[in-house]
Amino acid sequence: MKRSQNNFILWSMVLMVCLLFIQCQNKEMSGMKIEKKDFGKTKDGVSADLYSLTNANGMEVDITNYGGIITSIIVPDKDGNMGDVALGFDNLDDYMKKSPYFGCIVGRYGNRIAKGKFTLNGKTYTLAVNDGPNHLHGGIVGFDKVIWDAKEVRGGDYVGLKLSYLSKDGEEGYPGNLSVTVTYLLTNDNEIKIQYEATTDQPTVCNLTNHTYFNLADGGASSILDHELMIDADSITAIDETSIPTQLMPVAGTPFDFRKPKKIGLDINNDDPQIKNGQGYDHNFVLNGKSGTLRLAARAVDPSTGRVLEVLTEEPGIQLYTGNFLDGSITGKEGKVYKYRNGFCLETQHYPDSPNQPDFPSTVLNPGEKYQTTTIYKFSVEK
Repeated sequence: MKRSQNNFILWSMVLMVCLLFIQCQNKEMSGMKIEKKDFGKTKDGVSADLYSLTNANGMEVDITNYGGIITSIIVPDKDGNMGDVALGFDNLDDYMKKSPYFGCIVGRYGNRIAKGKFTLNGKTYTLAVNDGPNHLHGGIVGFDKVIWDAKEVRGGDYVGLKLSYLSKDGEEGYPGNLSVTVTYLLTNDNEIKIQYEATTDQPTVCNLTNHTYFNLADGGASSILDHELMIDADSITAIDETSIPTQLMPVAGTPFDFRKPKKIGLDINNDDPQIKNGQGYDHNFVLNGKSGTLRLAARAVDPSTGRVLEVLTEEPGIQLYTGNFLDGSITGKEGKVYKYRNGFCLETQHYPDSPNQPDFPSTVLNPGEKYQTTTIYKFSVEK
């Protein structure tokens, strides 16, 4: 009889532990949610939606299916105060009228292609020229200006949004029907995990990225020059006056050496010819480590708030852009005026102009192959 009582007590304890575990899991999941609301209509009358993703820690990421744009990223500072760290707008109309690629998915080719031309398998393709003499960020109507099909996704420790778009053969001059999927996952580790996938029915080129402008202090109300930045790169792709790469250049002894953390503003006004060509930092850094392996590429810290942004990627490069063309003419969320160098971008990518530079890692995608890469923006605080 005593043994039966002991067994009953033991199994009761096991059951209680299981129930507590389930309650904890449910409590964790209860803090994770996706909310959808109307975000207006395009000029063609197509409706756009805004999705708010919230994790169990209260971090919130808002994404619209117009351009796959991350419109806000709300994270805590060292005192637990929540704040938006992404530049952007409160409404769809402003994104359509005056956005300098705030928060969007960039494609079919992120960054520049020289003179809007490349040759593939003996055939020359002519693209839209929209950045001086060059093609930039997919052309006049790139992936940042289209409505994506959206599907909500959920898992044990994440909520997310799966976006799909078919870029038709000949769009902006590119060959092949390119089927693209970009999945944003917000995890309980305060990560925004971005998974890019694409397939094609003809040989083409593909280089996708996200173009969020960050300001870890206040979302763009002040300068980012006091942010401390580390980039794990021993070299950059040096550029000419039109921002087309010319050669690999070691960062040692130059303003581009971010291998140890330093303030973004420390060397940004240097007389270095490369700084002048980019009008500040607007350069591709050649990342250390093995391409195709997820690894830490960059780490930014705002000392005033303690907010930390870590960028992990499988890509071979990352573009540092320091808001050199923000000039105070754009008013964004909550009436913030985005002035010169009030935001910075860390765009994971293959190198600019790779289709014309055979020594660079290839961006060619063939039928039967799958373009697949992951980038993570991870947020934390340090006291």
